[in-house]
Amino acid sequence: MNLKNWMYLFWTTLAVGAAGSLIVGLLMQWTDTLDMNGATDILVNIAVLLGVGAMVSVYSQMGFFAYLMLNYMGNGVFSRRTWQYIQLGLAVLAWLELMFFRLFVGREGKGTSDIIFGVILLVIAVGVAYFKVKMTHSSAWIPTLFFMTAFTILEIVGVLKIGVDQATLWIAAPLIACNAYQILILHRVLKPQNTYKPPQQQGLVNE
Repeated sequence: MNLKNWMYLFWTTLAVGAAGSLIVGLLMQWTDTLDMNGATDILVNIAVLLGVGAMVSVYSQMGFFAYLMLNYMGNGVFSRRTWQYIQLGLAVLAWLELMFFRLFVGREGKGTSDIIFGVILLVIAVGVAYFKVKMTHSSAWIPTLFFMTAFTILEIVGVLKIGVDQATLWIAAPLIACNAYQILILHRVLKPQNTYKPPQQQGLVNE
């Protein structure tokens, strides 16, 4: 990935995060009937929502590049099939940690809220993986599921510890949107500088 492609990915992901935070934040404030005293309050509120979304997008990008490095090392150390099994196992463990282990082992979970969030995240991860496979190759199924579940849960665990559903929704929505956008756009960002290779040899382009 050259600097031009990285800058494109950075700024577009920044826009996705800011837009996601703005939309979710305004919807939450609308349901709470928040009072705004004049145009200044409205502009400041919008600026705060956009700023939080931008910071969430940067956090998401840090996680995404950590995933790319982990995936690169995993493919180098293990066989392709073994590394996929490892990713699948880690994804399942992260999902169980979110929905059950935090509640029954760590006594940190919120029961119903964690289960609902876990189910929603799984549905989104499967949907993103489906579209990724449609755009690339069937080998992208497990890596996409792994990133969308394990890394998203790892990134959001700090907010989950706060135990406030509104805070979780405000941060999780743009974070998931940024993660989904990055994994779906990756092969398009890398394609200009790579000639076509068979799916088994494309590595991170398809994954």
